[in-house]
Amino acid sequence: MAIKITDDCINCDACISECPNNAIYEPDSDWSYSDGTALSGSVTLPGGGEADADERNDALSDEFYFIVTDKCTECKGFHDEPQCASVCPVDACVPDEDHEEDEAQLMAKKAWLHGE
Repeated sequence: MAIKITDDCINCDACISECPNNAIYEPDSDWSYSDGTALSGSVTLPGGGEADADERNDALSDEFYFIVTDKCTECKGFHDEPQCASVCPVDACVPDEDHEEDEAQLMAKKAWLHGE
């Protein structure tokens, strides 16, 4: 399952540099699938559908840091545990029960993001 950042976030910036998929963004920041990944141009998303990986998307939160679900792999293939959760001083990085994925799905998403 992907990780989400709750409204307990204090915007401390500890998590953003820890994410190997560049899935975490500052409040009110636009984002793209291509940021920090091997994705470019038209891509098929993990859940189906198509997107332009280079297109800038609107921020998902204007109040606190946020995680782009399609880019979150819970750090599978990089670390033993989600790094955002391990460094968060207020435990605002928690499992996203609305986006459950098994290890195989998370590893496939890692390969999709990084062209492996």
